[in-house]
Amino acid sequence: MGMYKMGLKICRPYQSICLLMFALAIVAPRSSFGQEPKPSQKKVADRKAAEKVEEDPHQLPANPGTFMGRAIAPVMSYLGADWLLRETREAEEQPEQMIDALSLKAGDVVADVGAGVGYTSVRIAKRVGSSGKVYATDIQPQMIRMLKSNIRSMKLEKVIIPTLCTATETKLPSGEIDLIIMVDVYHECSNPIETLQGLKKALKPGGRLVLIEFRAEDPDVPIRPEHKMTLAQARKEVEAQGFKFQKNDERLPWQHIIIFQKPE
Repeated sequence: MGMYKMGLKICRPYQSICLLMFALAIVAPRSSFGQEPKPSQKKVADRKAAEKVEEDPHQLPANPGTFMGRAIAPVMSYLGADWLLRETREAEEQPEQMIDALSLKAGDVVADVGAGVGYTSVRIAKRVGSSGKVYATDIQPQMIRMLKSNIRSMKLEKVIIPTLCTATETKLPSGEIDLIIMVDVYHECSNPIETLQGLKKALKPGGRLVLIEFRAEDPDVPIRPEHKMTLAQARKEVEAQGFKFQKNDERLPWQHIIIFQKPE
């Protein structure tokens, strides 16, 4: 502010001219001052499109709200992707035991919703084999990029299909999925009704929806409360959207394996 005041004082005899030049300096194209030319409209549009794709969903409010009496947890950022590959995860979550509970077979079509970097997707791909498919979805383009890199290194591109979805659109094919799994993900869905209805539409009649959730009933599970769910709460929310409860498999140390079915 001091510089602007000083400039106007020096120019007082020519105040009108100085103000005009100052206004032109703000609105004139940069090329008018010998700098780089203004980018073409196409380049500007392309840049804006790229920026839109790269929007980070974690700019959402830290407290996304509540649903059916439960606080919705904020989505885990791609910046914490290393936590998904932590050395202790194998012992804490026993992913192979979890997948055993799904009774997958060769040729199954599975959706790993909220796949992150593909920790679960690659394990499922090995169970369904080259005749099966795994749609690995995530709302974060940064996660999808890491996922693609991982499946290339494992040569699983023909089985795993990385899919960028949104908070309200699953981007899954309608009526083609045998099983949908959400590993520590459902409690972060900001639009639970739209999500569940979209998942139900993607499932075949009789297809299964499996929620893996840290047990809120157990205070010894060392996870923040908003990132845990009780079986009762999960059933209340999912059954309200037309799914049938099948069973809750308790073979894992810290997590529920809650299995629902789309009616035949």
